[in-house]
Amino acid sequence: MARRKQPTARQERLGAELRKLREAAGLKGREAAALLGTDSAQMSQIEFGTAGVSEERVRRLAAHYACTDEAFIEALVAMAADRTRGWWEEYRGLLPTPFLDLSELEHHATYYWDVNFLHIPGLLQTEDYARRILGYRVPELPASELELRVRHRMERKVVIQDPEPIPYETVIHEAALRIRVGDRAAARAQLVRVLDASEADHVIVRVIPFDLDGFAGADSTMVYAGGAVPKLDTVVRDAPSGTALIDSDAQLGRFRTLFRRMEAASLDPERSRDFIHSLAKEL
Repeated sequence: MARRKQPTARQERLGAELRKLREAAGLKGREAAALLGTDSAQMSQIEFGTAGVSEERVRRLAAHYACTDEAFIEALVAMAADRTRGWWEEYRGLLPTPFLDLSELEHHATYYWDVNFLHIPGLLQTEDYARRILGYRVPELPASELELRVRHRMERKVVIQDPEPIPYETVIHEAALRIRVGDRAAARAQLVRVLDASEADHVIVRVIPFDLDGFAGADSTMVYAGGAVPKLDTVVRDAPSGTALIDSDAQLGRFRTLFRRMEAASLDPERSRDFIHSLAKEL
């Protein structure tokens, strides 16, 4: 297969999982390459996602690595076979790659959680709210790129608005609900948007109020995307150098625990809707 100039995060993840299996089996790259009748350079490209790998080769490698997790193997095979060119591809070359990687991650997610303390979650933002958030960066974006980013964010909503949406659960701190990114009318429209979304059976919105005693988790902003199997879950966090995708078993376990803590600290969905409704009435 031709070498890829810029693999997607999903392609890199497949290679990384194959590398983890090889290392767990105690094999070196050249030994794995020999199993496929190729060389170390090609094996390295497969493991870094810069070269594709066939379904048959994934199965051969899994067998040689003594992997017995059939569900995991089938998930890797599906990743190797995937040729999806989703709606986000129209933005390739126009927006930074992390925007496209996030869209692809959401497209393949089996469920989606997020925790937000200062902003309304991207999947629930109105166009006006998103434009103000995205337009606040320094230096300012050219108007054309700002509009591309706003349009991209609006199109991301397909994962929860599609006829077959994924289960979505978000925990939002009261601070994010109260901060007026726009004027009063825009703030009210944003709260109504959150309320409307919360009426769907597959959407759960929870609120952490200011007056919660003993809450010390305000640094736990996250996005957690469920994979085809738990080993393929992914956490998305903002980092100083950009978006960080986290997929180690230990870190995934830590973030699952953190999310459950946020969930336990928040109001139940019905009380959360009442809470947001009362905030909207104040505006």
